[in-house]
Amino acid sequence: MTEYHFDGFRFDGVTSMLYHDHGLGVAFDGPEKYFSMNTDIEAITYLQLATELIKEVNPKAICIAEDMSALPGMCLPIADGGVGFDYRLSMGMPDLWIRLLKETPDEFWNIHKIWYELQMRRPMEKNIGYAESHDQALVGDKTIMFRLCDAAMYTDMDKASGSIVVDRGVALHKMIRLISMAAGGEGYLNFMGNEFGHPEWIDFPREGNGWSHYYCRRQWSLVDNGYLRYGQLNEFDKAMVNFAKEGRIHKTKPEYMMGKEDKQVLVFERGGKVFAFNFSPFNAYDDFIRVPTRGEYKAVLSTDEERFGGFGGVSLDYVYKTEKMEDGNNGFKIYLPARTAVCIEKVKKTRKAKEAVAEEVVTEKPKAKRGKKAEIADE
Repeated sequence: MTEYHFDGFRFDGVTSMLYHDHGLGVAFDGPEKYFSMNTDIEAITYLQLATELIKEVNPKAICIAEDMSALPGMCLPIADGGVGFDYRLSMGMPDLWIRLLKETPDEFWNIHKIWYELQMRRPMEKNIGYAESHDQALVGDKTIMFRLCDAAMYTDMDKASGSIVVDRGVALHKMIRLISMAAGGEGYLNFMGNEFGHPEWIDFPREGNGWSHYYCRRQWSLVDNGYLRYGQLNEFDKAMVNFAKEGRIHKTKPEYMMGKEDKQVLVFERGGKVFAFNFSPFNAYDDFIRVPTRGEYKAVLSTDEERFGGFGGVSLDYVYKTEKMEDGNNGFKIYLPARTAVCIEKVKKTRKAKEAVAEEVVTEKPKAKRGKKAEIADE
């Protein structure tokens, strides 16, 4: 930390340290699994000392635990009986996406199950959400983009190819990353090329690959050449991360607004922003979505923007005005193309606009009659 200026540490394989049986073959489904004679007290003491030392060297350092057992208190302060980490990795999230991509055609994706999986974490402990990990990107499995497009990545990633396979892959890759970032934790991690859909897994030189350097780097040339769609995916990632940072969305919890399982539409709010997802591969909808408060809203980021390799089906200029929905909630109609996600925020009125509205109200206010009724009207 002092010599190389590391910002913090991710501790790998913490589960194997915490328990004498290394957590092998154990289903952590009850408190007795966490706190028993099987718990390695020396390992917990070591981790507490490590996190305390890290914070002593740099109070702003980040400590992340890779613990698949979800030990209670892992990310609570030591003074409160915790282990002292800042975040744990949401390890079930990459498994969710790979399982869906392997086993379920996307026209059958259950949006409520996706929401539940992304929200299934212990309250008061912060998590890092991520779409894929080293299991997909580092040790020889397929990356998310490769699993979406497969051989078409070698032939049809040119912007002029018009491949429906790549169109699907690009669209879902953006949606998977956006919902993982927006709903999956209190932080977000890109893992080795996930930001631009790296075509192949990454591997360090070792005996098993003949000490080859071929797979040991991210292929940034694919992003920079200007002809391939990797650049579009990377542009979306930059816009998405900037949107999250500027909106400080990870400071609050995601709040479910509405879901239409038959339409594969999910809407939630976080940090004052509304996120609307249409996972349907076939159907576009011009329908009401619910928002937290009444007022005027605009779409500020869409996975369907042309600069991100989309078709430009969502206007970023149109102002939506809320009205009462049938269920009494506030909402408005918006066009959601198939396989598209949209980030929406409330229009902030400037001081001049507020004064103009106030002046208009005063001008249009009818004059009260003189006398007792007039006094009541003035009050």
